[in-house]
Amino acid sequence: MRTFRLVIACPDGVGIVAKVSNFLATYNGWITEANHHSDHQSGWFFMRHEIRADSLPFDLEGFRQAFAPIAREFSMEWRVTDSHVRKRVVLMASRESHCLADLLHRWHSGELDCEIPCVISNHDDLRSMVEWHGIPYFHVPVRPDRKDEAFAEVSRLVREQRADAIVLARYMQILPAELCDEYAQRVINIHHSFLPSFAGAKPYHQASLRGVKLIGATCHYVTEELDAGPIIEQDVVRVSHRDSIEDMVRLGKDVEKMVLSRGLRYHLEERVLVHSNKTLVFN
Repeated sequence: MRTFRLVIACPDGVGIVAKVSNFLATYNGWITEANHHSDHQSGWFFMRHEIRADSLPFDLEGFRQAFAPIAREFSMEWRVTDSHVRKRVVLMASRESHCLADLLHRWHSGELDCEIPCVISNHDDLRSMVEWHGIPYFHVPVRPDRKDEAFAEVSRLVREQRADAIVLARYMQILPAELCDEYAQRVINIHHSFLPSFAGAKPYHQASLRGVKLIGATCHYVTEELDAGPIIEQDVVRVSHRDSIEDMVRLGKDVEKMVLSRGLRYHLEERVLVHSNKTLVFN
């Protein structure tokens, strides 16, 4: 079923829900899902509605024009999107295949409703797997003394592919600040740790040395500050002193796949709202 997804963030106040509901009712809008949250700490209000597109008398642009006066009245940060317009998601990976393979499988089976125009990698190891799915594979080596040149090519490819989002499926390079800024809140990373604990390299080794009882993974938006962007999704698995580092890595990979796919799905469905460095996820 085709829906319009209306997402709103604004200073909290009286009458916001009533005004939006009255607007939709005026045009016979059929709400199929409604989510609200009032954040008392920040004083902001957040909303996500899905409306049957065939119940409205206008297209997406007509919706924007009709709703704009209400948005101005309440100083809203807002967007409305069409569920039938599939986002273009560029995947990036290095040598490890588990997250990339999982996303490709979910895309191939129709579980992820998006287009994948290409995969970009700094190694050539995963080419055959990607090309089996009929997806172009671009090998862009990142040499320590030529990183600027490499990321200039990455940026060119991303723009050429008209990417709506970028997913780092265990891409083991740090993106330049310019690319993070250009695609703010549209670059999604999976970190193989339950952030903010054990940031940086080899988190499972760090966790093993600390004797932790839970290990996890964190899906977050990428910012210039390493591993510090707004968190979209997290999950954990229990471990014990009996588990070796290799066991932790194996268990952790399973969690990484689940967390990344859920985080990407929430993003594709416009379920993630970012305020400051915090997310609200209407899942």
